[in-house]
Amino acid sequence: MTELELMKHAKGYLDKLTNGINPLDDSILPDTDVVNQVRISRCLFYVSDVLRQLIDQGGMAAAKQGKKLPFAITVGERDRFAFSTTPISVSEIAKRINEAVSNDSMKKFGYRTITDWLLSVGLLREQTFSDGKKKKYPTENGNKIGIFLEERTGQYGTYQVILYTEEAQHFLIDNIDAILEQQAAEKKKEEP
Repeated sequence: MTELELMKHAKGYLDKLTNGINPLDDSILPDTDVVNQVRISRCLFYVSDVLRQLIDQGGMAAAKQGKKLPFAITVGERDRFAFSTTPISVSEIAKRINEAVSNDSMKKFGYRTITDWLLSVGLLREQTFSDGKKKKYPTENGNKIGIFLEERTGQYGTYQVILYTEEAQHFLIDNIDAILEQQAAEKKKEEP
């Protein structure tokens, strides 16, 4: 049973108790039962309404105004990720992850979270040039999972872009927990 299903089940129990019904066998509870006391009934009704609000938000608590919850993704949301048969950029992957989650009370998932993780596991490498600019490149292992460099021509000349095949996209979604764990660990290091 998923967390959301469990919330719905618990809300059903509370709703029955609030109305003086035994949720186990649907029998009417006697007027003398503790759940029929006004204060208890109001409390149960309140908790049922809080659960309803959580259920309406997909099981996620609403963030306080101005402060968003950390990014999280469920198994069901991973299944909604729109894989592309045509290789796509890391920013497009991050965009599709955010579209699969679509929770406005949560921080957006950024592409740098992916590239930082890929650097740490040796699937990308970073080279610093004499002018101080840094550029990322796929490693040999990165190439093996479907990360490659493509040269393109734009209005300002040629440039290189790192692209991710469908196989690489699946690899990233399969490893999203590890990616998020590293992000959380990095944020914790930054805290005073």
